[in-house]
Amino acid sequence: MRKGIFAVLAAGSLAACSMASDPGSSADQSRLATQGVTDALIARGPGNEWLTYGGGPNEQRFSPLDQINAENVGQLKLAWYADLDTARGQEATPLMHDGTLFVTTAWSMVKAYDATTGKLKWAYDPQVPRETLIRTCCDAVNRGVALYGDKAFVGTLDGRLVALDQKTGKVLWSKTVVPDQKSYTITGAPRIAKGLVLIGSGGAEYRARGYLAAYDPDTGARKWIFHTVPGNPADGFENAAMEKAAGTWAGDWWKLGGGGTVWDSITYDPQTGLVYFGTGNAEPWNPAAMDRGDGDSLYTGSIVAVDAATGQYRWHFQETPEDRWDFDSDAQITVADLTIGGKQRHVILHAPKNGFVYVLDARTGEFLSGKGYVPQNWTSGLDKNGRPVILAEARYEKTGKPFLGTPGAMGAHSWQPMSFSPKTGLLYIPTNYTSQAYLAEKDWEPSAIGFQVGLDAGSVAMPANKAVRAAFAKQYTGALVAWDPVKQEKRWSIPYPGPWNGGTLATAGNLVFQGTAKGGVRAYSADNGKQLWTFPAQTGVIAAPMTYSIDGTQYVAVLAGWGGVYDLVAGVLHDKSGPVRNVSRLLVFKLGGTAKLPPAPSLNQVVLDPPAFKGTAAQVARGSQLYGRYCSVCHGDAAVGGSLVPDLRRSGAIASPDAIRAIVIDGALKHNGMVSFASAIKPEGAEDIRQYIIKRANEDAELAKQGKAAKR
Repeated sequence: MRKGIFAVLAAGSLAACSMASDPGSSADQSRLATQGVTDALIARGPGNEWLTYGGGPNEQRFSPLDQINAENVGQLKLAWYADLDTARGQEATPLMHDGTLFVTTAWSMVKAYDATTGKLKWAYDPQVPRETLIRTCCDAVNRGVALYGDKAFVGTLDGRLVALDQKTGKVLWSKTVVPDQKSYTITGAPRIAKGLVLIGSGGAEYRARGYLAAYDPDTGARKWIFHTVPGNPADGFENAAMEKAAGTWAGDWWKLGGGGTVWDSITYDPQTGLVYFGTGNAEPWNPAAMDRGDGDSLYTGSIVAVDAATGQYRWHFQETPEDRWDFDSDAQITVADLTIGGKQRHVILHAPKNGFVYVLDARTGEFLSGKGYVPQNWTSGLDKNGRPVILAEARYEKTGKPFLGTPGAMGAHSWQPMSFSPKTGLLYIPTNYTSQAYLAEKDWEPSAIGFQVGLDAGSVAMPANKAVRAAFAKQYTGALVAWDPVKQEKRWSIPYPGPWNGGTLATAGNLVFQGTAKGGVRAYSADNGKQLWTFPAQTGVIAAPMTYSIDGTQYVAVLAGWGGVYDLVAGVLHDKSGPVRNVSRLLVFKLGGTAKLPPAPSLNQVVLDPPAFKGTAAQVARGSQLYGRYCSVCHGDAAVGGSLVPDLRRSGAIASPDAIRAIVIDGALKHNGMVSFASAIKPEGAEDIRQYIIKRANEDAELAKQGKAAKR
């Protein structure tokens, strides 16, 4: 019966794609390729080529290619690979046009490869200053380029939009597009809509006011901008939408910007002429920190729809009112045609961090249905209008108590793209099962540097207690969830030992591809979840795969390279999927490939051998607060580092007060991204942090000794 229902949907949804995937249409594709990447070519959706971040304007990440299928995927082998020159998280989706594979790496670098042989055609390095890391919440990542005409567009971590010649990589123009280069960054992939280049920014943990803007592809001139948070009322409002939103805020919200950044999800729908985009958390997270009141804080935690040509407001749907948990709505927004209640509906599908799957009318934003796809304790559910019923204990700033929220700020589903198959009617969601402790900081004040979230991270850091750690580890898992958005129910699920697994790709070959945090690339049967193929990638894979075809041969490509925010902040749980290393590579597969990876590098770990603790309890108490606010976002909860940034417990610098002062106060390692914190931390504060780290290192060294003794 399901096959019959979705036969109609597949015919409608894939009408534009069927010509592109028809081997007989290669001549037509070549003709279009000589004109560059056009709106018409993008609108056809993925076929032999993959022209935009989500595969097509609808962001379904579904390919009609089926040469690689459930029957023969076991023969999939490595065709070629390319080592990358950055050792950070790799999050980009490659694009393929006219035989060239375009990919971005960490630090916003761009590379173009021959898509059949892997030969490097050109490389571009925007020379992002490494000290940009201080205003980057989530690693030096980048999610990809946009292609239009003869240009490739990339947003850089330090806030530039750059146009490159597709053939040579030559810079054609470069514009700084963020309001300032102190609080804003860009990690997302640009999108194309009605001949315009769209991009937003990150920064909602700093002093950012969210926006989405559109630029002329030939000159970089800004054509329109839509702010997601109202500015200072004394300055007037840009439009009626901002004036309406101002009534949902209190206090002096604009002094910290308000948040609501559009750091990833942007979807253009040619059928409606609308651009849908997700917005980030309100800033600060703690509503009491800037007295922003009990209002909804529009348009944060929302999906917003604007006219693609003008940027004028059309509608919004707020998924997380008064967001105090960092439940961004920046996860990928997918457009599809579904049969609901016997009628075909043109809908938006969304699975944001907050743990619900939403189905909305794409033209009006009408709430059609919503259902939780993970356990959660911040709400008792959704009302008839799709508004969450928030539980009293989740408003931690009112209770004054710690709140162990499920899901946590990592989200039930973060930026890792999901996919939708019109053939099965299922969403394939990279799912995290995590929790986070929230505690409002008393008498919090903004600082000149670092996160501005209003939380007391030091007091709720992971203790040196085996039982507590074991309890947390048990609930920190992940899964690939196949979800029926019509019935709003789980069809099947694949459990993973830890969270933060890769994005997904669905194909007409009845396949779903996904990389894992443990270090593999897998293929599952799209209809029943049976694992059919796996490849050892030697590193965690968090990016999403894509697929393309050249001269009758289908390829599957994915960026491998462990990293991102989970590795930075998860502390003792960062390797929940198993010990991981960063080996940054582009992996490309085909049936019968013959390439081989070199042997995996060894996973070396410096022995935990700290200096003796000679500080005071008062120093540790002060140091834990300073560390929690300024250091934990990069060096990990409770001073337990991940694999990308130095684990300070093992650093030789903690043995020397002068060395720590030179780093923290004087900025001796600025060239590596560790800038001076002298504007927020006094020299005696640096010493407090040092004593806290030494104390923590000794605690964990003792736990390690106990563990070894227990094994004897």
